[in-house]
Amino acid sequence: MKRLIALAAGVAALAGAASAAQAQEIVRGGDPKSPIASVVTVPAGYDTIYVSGMTPPVIDEKATGVAKFGDTKTQTLGVLGRIEAALKSQGATMADVVMMRVLLVGDPAKEGKMDFMGMMEGYKTYFGTAAQPNKPARITSQITSLVQDGMLVEIEVQAAKKK
Repeated sequence: MKRLIALAAGVAALAGAASAAQAQEIVRGGDPKSPIASVVTVPAGYDTIYVSGMTPPVIDEKATGVAKFGDTKTQTLGVLGRIEAALKSQGATMADVVMMRVLLVGDPAKEGKMDFMGMMEGYKTYFGTAAQPNKPARITSQITSLVQDGMLVEIEVQAAKKK
């Protein structure tokens, strides 16, 4: 009987260790078909990396307005490229992003409405792909302007990397 109790205690300890190991991973929840996670849980043992709002790089120095930075998709790709470089400088990748805030200015070519689909085209090249399946929690808002005329996109993120 003592052997049976000891065996049961050993099995329970192993199961507890397995649960503790699973609890040490970032958990992303929500509809698997959604391009974003509706909830992300980061357990103890992770460093948090805050990346300030990034704006798009200039693609045409001679142009003015939106043409200077490109359409919303082009700007989104430029901003995400800058975020990727910032994360890399901290030893992290886009797979480590757990929260994203997207600010979009209304596009003059779309009657002043934000180009959500253009942003999503750029976003989907970085998140929820076969190569990088992780998706962050996210908010997307339309605002009236950014720091320079023609900028349509600013994005900030938080990432979590295992210590």
